[in-house]
Amino acid sequence: MPVSGLPPYDDTNIFARISRKEIPANIIYEDEWALAFHDINPQAPVHVLVIPKGKYCSFADFSASASPEEIAGFIRAVGKIAKDLGLEAPGYRLLSNMGMHSGQEVPHLHVHLFAGRPLGRMIPER
Repeated sequence: MPVSGLPPYDDTNIFARISRKEIPANIIYEDEWALAFHDINPQAPVHVLVIPKGKYCSFADFSASASPEEIAGFIRAVGKIAKDLGLEAPGYRLLSNMGMHSGQEVPHLHVHLFAGRPLGRMIPER
């Protein structure tokens, strides 16, 4: 059941369709909990999207509804992907947009993994 205030999960969203292999993607990781693939419009030299396999719209939805195994599996997958890509030493950024004000474009929980160059400040100083 979705968290109050969020729309119901839409099975036709692009990430759900990628997860079901209905739409091709450059998949770099998959296990029972997560799927990772390169963004088709990269914003950094490395730009990978990591999605949980379950039907979740946001972190609030995920943390309230997912099993402990799903939560641990997804978080571990994100860490493994960064490590496997050799990003630990130079560093990387994780970003997840939630809702309209953040600019979330796909209503399926996902984490952007950015790396490959110095990324600078995320929010400019005032």
